[in-house]
Amino acid sequence: MNPLAGSIPARADMEQRAQAVLLGSAVGDALGATTEFMNPAQIREKFGIHKDIVGGGWLNLDPGQVTDDTEMTLCVARAIAAKGEWDLVGIADRFAQWLEGNPVDVGVTCRRGIEGYRAKRQLQVPPGKKDAGNGAAMRIAPVAIFSLGNEEGMARLAVEQARLTHNHPLSDAACVAVGIMVQWGILGYPAQKLRAVADELVDRHPEFLFEDYDGGTTAYVVDTMRTALEAFFTTGCFEECLIKTVNRGGDADTTAAIAGAIAGARYGLEAIPSRWLLALDPALRDELSLLALRLLNLSPLFSGKRES
Repeated sequence: MNPLAGSIPARADMEQRAQAVLLGSAVGDALGATTEFMNPAQIREKFGIHKDIVGGGWLNLDPGQVTDDTEMTLCVARAIAAKGEWDLVGIADRFAQWLEGNPVDVGVTCRRGIEGYRAKRQLQVPPGKKDAGNGAAMRIAPVAIFSLGNEEGMARLAVEQARLTHNHPLSDAACVAVGIMVQWGILGYPAQKLRAVADELVDRHPEFLFEDYDGGTTAYVVDTMRTALEAFFTTGCFEECLIKTVNRGGDADTTAAIAGAIAGARYGLEAIPSRWLLALDPALRDELSLLALRLLNLSPLFSGKRES
């Protein structure tokens, strides 16, 4: 697969799509946090259809407040942007600082990996049967933007950042697939092209079969990806994709963060409902927008550097 084989869209279009990736992931996080750990029947009883960022949920969040999905994504993006190049140690350091700040939520596997880095300075956790969670895939979006123009490099960096906390083939595969789909979306590819990426993931790992999926939405990366991909490929716009995702409940913030990154790349910034964007903290909204542009400028496509 070579997304650069044909013409590429105008730079301005790619810039707003890159911004939509990070902002789309954040609004998915904030929207989904309300229904995290609920089931569809509970969501229907309380909201009918959950479609507005209202906070609450098991974490009792303020409206627009984000969770570890966005906070860890920010760690990745800030580290790369600050150094102007790939900085795995910088990412790990920011994870450690973030954990020391007593975040509102942090996954067990992420916590274990970060604590391992703090204790041993290890940049790769040992392979673990319990490492097939979604905590690495949820923060892949900045890597995809930063490595735009070098798909092979993206795959390598995606796995490097993943293994700071998660070392499992299914986690690796999910990270790479989400990264490619985000890149292809930024490059203006239609949904059927992104479907080829998802189908290839299923060919290599049949566990990810997502067509007609109506099962659990747990933190297991397979469940997360099946939910996000099923929602993305059965809806026709950003808003429909995220509403379908979060009304499944379960690990809704992470599932919607991943779906939001892919849908943001595919549909662009104007497709994100303004009511969702305005619900985010303005400082967060501005930082995500600027980080997206910074990462895009550093990418091989625009910097001319093939090695990220």
